[in-house]
Amino acid sequence: MGVTLAARPATVRDGSGRRRLRVRRLVALFALLLALLAAVTLSIVYGARSIPFHAVWQALANPAGGEADIIVRSLRGPRTLVGVLVGLALGAGGALMQGHTRNPIADPGLLGVNQGAAFAIVLAVVVFGVHSLYGFIWFGFAGALLAAVVVFLLGAVGGRGATPVTLALAGAAVSALLYGLISAIVLGNRQGMEIYRFWHVGSIAGRDFAVAGQIAPFLLVGLVLAVANTPGLNTLALGTDVATSLGQNIRRTRIVGVLAITLLVGTAVSACGPIAFLGLIVPHLARAITGPDYRWLVPFAALLGAILLLVADVAGRLVSGDRLEVGIMLALVGAPVFIHLVRRRGLVRI
Repeated sequence: MGVTLAARPATVRDGSGRRRLRVRRLVALFALLLALLAAVTLSIVYGARSIPFHAVWQALANPAGGEADIIVRSLRGPRTLVGVLVGLALGAGGALMQGHTRNPIADPGLLGVNQGAAFAIVLAVVVFGVHSLYGFIWFGFAGALLAAVVVFLLGAVGGRGATPVTLALAGAAVSALLYGLISAIVLGNRQGMEIYRFWHVGSIAGRDFAVAGQIAPFLLVGLVLAVANTPGLNTLALGTDVATSLGQNIRRTRIVGVLAITLLVGTAVSACGPIAFLGLIVPHLARAITGPDYRWLVPFAALLGAILLLVADVAGRLVSGDRLEVGIMLALVGAPVFIHLVRRRGLVRI
């Protein structure tokens, strides 16, 4: 009887703690949704020329064909939508990548996705003469997918399946090889070099609703797979042996994770170039709010990615009159923030 009575307060405390954690997460999720709405509003209103709120509403609800209507509907509207989609993708993809590789400094380039997309785009421009964004975005996605598959297959060599270490090593080797091939191709082709340099900066400017329509289906499937992959990631975080003893199909979990990462990061990178630091920093910020549970971590990272990307894009427009692309702004801001996280909190062990 004494043991039973002594155990009850602990059980009550544990249940109360879980409820408080759940409430905290729900409140934080609601706050992030409000922050995303605010970031979308800022992205449409502010730029090289600010547009009043009433003019934005008129352009969206009842356009008359004026200058403000053209700016909102043809320039800032598509740019904001692409920014939201790409931010969601890079945030969720970065969280998955860090979870599967057990590497707290993993970013979208670790599995060869960035260099795979870049190599395919260079081939499209130099070899096949494709110079339109609508054309080489498909080459970029195919290259990202192929590179990720090769990395996964190389990481699984040896019969024990892909592990965090073998995936990281295979990704580094494939990325280095592709980088050398890209350099060899573009150095001898001026037009290919110019297009590659423009794409490699990382930008959501100049994208329209057609680009958003091209990438949205792939990103939606990727987000669904990412959410479906989160229970398996929670089990893998306990260790491979423990996950196996609990009945987790590790190979299937890895395959679903790599496919989700490829769809999310590969599509985003193909459309907008390798946007630095977003997929690296956002999972750490999300983890500080949600804790290590990937069922919450991945959605929070996706929302934070969209918010930070839009804020960085607006800041670039206000600071430089739209001459600083979002990839440059995130690199300028992301590096000091990441150093601060490392020095003040230390990297969370994954």
